[in-house]
Amino acid sequence: MCPFKAGFISILGRPNVGKSTLFNAILGEKIAIVSDKPQTTRTRILGIYNAEEGQLVFLDTPGIHPEGKGKSLLNRRMVSTAVETGKDADVLLFLIDASSPLVEEDRQMMHSLKESEGVPMLVMNKIDLVRKEALLPIIDRYQRLHPFEKIIPISARTGEGISILLEEILKVLPESPPLYPEDVITDQTERSLVSEIVREKLIDQCYQELPFSTAVTVEAFKEQTEKNLVVIQGTIHVERDSQRRIVIGKGGQKLKKIGEAARKEIETFLGKKVFLELWVRVEKDWTRDAGALGRLGYPGRR
Repeated sequence: MCPFKAGFISILGRPNVGKSTLFNAILGEKIAIVSDKPQTTRTRILGIYNAEEGQLVFLDTPGIHPEGKGKSLLNRRMVSTAVETGKDADVLLFLIDASSPLVEEDRQMMHSLKESEGVPMLVMNKIDLVRKEALLPIIDRYQRLHPFEKIIPISARTGEGISILLEEILKVLPESPPLYPEDVITDQTERSLVSEIVREKLIDQCYQELPFSTAVTVEAFKEQTEKNLVVIQGTIHVERDSQRRIVIGKGGQKLKKIGEAARKEIETFLGKKVFLELWVRVEKDWTRDAGALGRLGYPGRR
């Protein structure tokens, strides 16, 4: 009988290469919010995949920006979160977009984790968008950047290659008992998952006007068991009055759309009826204010 294995696997890469899509595809559930807009993931999100041979603890991380980009304090903290998560992992999955490889930017991202002792693997995502014969030159270019243990082509969207990726990860994980109970799939609280669902719908509705200036907090989460109802009160935080008007929209219509879309997904997630009430509050320059970042769920390193 093979020994049981367990360990931490960091999913790392530039913004918008499909890290959260892969994370959700592996877990079989939507734990991380997904958008085609960059910088959607802002914090480290943990998800657990249990197999007969071992327990794989995946860490979805914010995108690692190339040097000179992401100048706000929020962006610097996001990059710091990703790098710190990678330093202690057993396996590093360097995710790239095979349909749009940016070798120099990926080189900088990999260099930021040169001190990590985790086993490095290159995961080439979005191969469903690339002709097969075009993959070999890309592989050749990346092999010269870093001594990868494996190079694995996948499509997080279609699922192609994911079973092979899981097999290769299991091969290099250390022998260990399970790190979490088998019935646990994430360390995220219901409140944090709800706030992320609201933020996803906010991104869908308002990204063009205010791409990175919004945050969501849940102020109240009250279960009314006799009614099979959850009453949730949340706040959308923006940096300026003009942004508040954008989120609310004419006659409150945009905020209503955000709330309706979020409520439907939260009801599916919780399996209960939901009454969702949202406010919009101006938190001036919160992406550059250390105190505000801490209050809104983006603390720095201690």
